[in-house]
Amino acid sequence: MATIAPLDRLALESALEPFGSSTTLPGAAYTSPEVFAWEMEHFFQAGWVCVGRASDLHPGSRRAVPVGGEGILLTRDDSGMLRGFFNVCRHRGHELLPLGGSAEGRLVQCPYHGWTYQEDGRLKSAPRLGPRPGFTADDHGLVPVAVEEWRGWIFANVTGGAPSVPEYVGDLESLVRPHDPGGLVVGARMEYVASANWKLLVENYHECYHCTQIHPELCLVTPPTSGANYRPSGLWVGGVMDLMEHAQTMSLTGASPAPPLPGLDEGQRRHVYYLALFPNLLLSLHPDYVLSHRLEPIAPDRTRVECELLWPPEVIGQAGFDPSYALEFWDITNKQDWHACESVQRGVSSRAYQPGPIARPEDAVYQFVTMVASAYLDGEVKPPR
Repeated sequence: MATIAPLDRLALESALEPFGSSTTLPGAAYTSPEVFAWEMEHFFQAGWVCVGRASDLHPGSRRAVPVGGEGILLTRDDSGMLRGFFNVCRHRGHELLPLGGSAEGRLVQCPYHGWTYQEDGRLKSAPRLGPRPGFTADDHGLVPVAVEEWRGWIFANVTGGAPSVPEYVGDLESLVRPHDPGGLVVGARMEYVASANWKLLVENYHECYHCTQIHPELCLVTPPTSGANYRPSGLWVGGVMDLMEHAQTMSLTGASPAPPLPGLDEGQRRHVYYLALFPNLLLSLHPDYVLSHRLEPIAPDRTRVECELLWPPEVIGQAGFDPSYALEFWDITNKQDWHACESVQRGVSSRAYQPGPIARPEDAVYQFVTMVASAYLDGEVKPPR
């Protein structure tokens, strides 16, 4: 039986009204530790969560990453095979690597008592354990976690019960494929900690209703009222916006020192696509680069954000290539967004807050909010309305 989120069912009814008469989520959805814990279990452990770029885990290496309150150990053997395990030694539960840490080598050794595991998780040795009736190494390997690669990113599903990645992604695949992010490499990276609930960052990403108010630089290169949103078949929400006639890309001047990505047609070179795969990967597909925001919820009111800018390796390898044209633009825009989201976090924490109306330009926000609200009631995330 599905576990309902610890929220008043009546408080969710207005969020599930038809578009044009619905509201945002109740304040507790953004502030309650109990709701946050429920989301970590039902959204971040039960879904496919992006944990980073596949290129960050080269053959013979391993990394420990957080996923919904759990620690996951990623390994890649010399053949390139990716595996995932709980970051827990089978002896006394010590972490095999500190979260965020990485290491090299074919063997995984616990730093506490030296129990050692193969890359495939099998227990190799348990020093001085001594004879123990019924103990077998086969029964004490690392506990596996489902992991997959999609378009250059690694995803983990802690519970193992999520749909297949193709089903989960749905028709997002056809939108992302022409930009070929799996063939791109990281040219610049930014990290932030926003003092706001992760859902407020996603809601902000899904609308440009605020753009004329807080993004003067952005409004010089893209019409804030342009574009349209999709009706997805997978667990994602998103849309497309136009570039101004003079703009080649999203930069402070609209100019780009990089050529268009090779897989794009003329129409795709005049648009920027803003697509969010539930729950934590935001993809902004530009004519000349790809920007990703990867969200790691830390607390109800804190979210770590890792932003990466991707270009073809031959572009980054050119003498004199400088990614700052995109980096500076998005660092300014990100900080404007985080400032707004942090203000909203303080507002939804007020006793005066009541869910407000979702405006007509916020149809993608409506899709996301109804995905979340519906899942609160039955424990299952479904494609948006």
